[in-house]
Amino acid sequence: MDKDISAHSGLEGRLLALIAPAVEEMGYEIVRVAVLGRERPTVQIMADRADGMLINVEDCERISHAVGAVLDVEDPIPGAWTLEVSSAGIDRPLTRAKDWTRFAGHQAKAEVLVPIEGRRRFAGISLGSDGTVARMRLDDGTEVALPLAEIRKARLVLTDALIEDSARMVQPASDAGVEQDGKKEPPASKVH
Repeated sequence: MDKDISAHSGLEGRLLALIAPAVEEMGYEIVRVAVLGRERPTVQIMADRADGMLINVEDCERISHAVGAVLDVEDPIPGAWTLEVSSAGIDRPLTRAKDWTRFAGHQAKAEVLVPIEGRRRFAGISLGSDGTVARMRLDDGTEVALPLAEIRKARLVLTDALIEDSARMVQPASDAGVEQDGKKEPPASKVH
């Protein structure tokens, strides 16, 4: 399993442990696993290609079939549930140390569990990560080190520079399949 994966706990951690080997064997990385809802939960998987390119609809379908098969056999969720697989997107969550480093130089927002110098929310430029902390240069020019284990949520801020950089991560149009007839395709979804 990816040593740089974000800290998932509880059911999400168990799901990650079950599905990560199959997903990684296919050439993908899991960015985030989330379980939403109670009566009929939805398991949301955000993934990247291991080669750094953005995933497309066909990639999501491949991941969905593989993850669905693993979860159907292991049966970690009682009753009916829905599986959604999607790209992490352009204004993606920053869940792993390598995300902070990969997107160094881009604007981000983060919220920590335990206040740092009286603050829980931070906005500024990602300066990367050393594996234990994510560094940011705040709007006032000061720098802050956010312990990765204490980050409640973090994500990139959509900017022109981020869009431009993300455009370089798109596969050639012949196999992209993300847009058809000018419409963005929804995430691959499957009911179990």
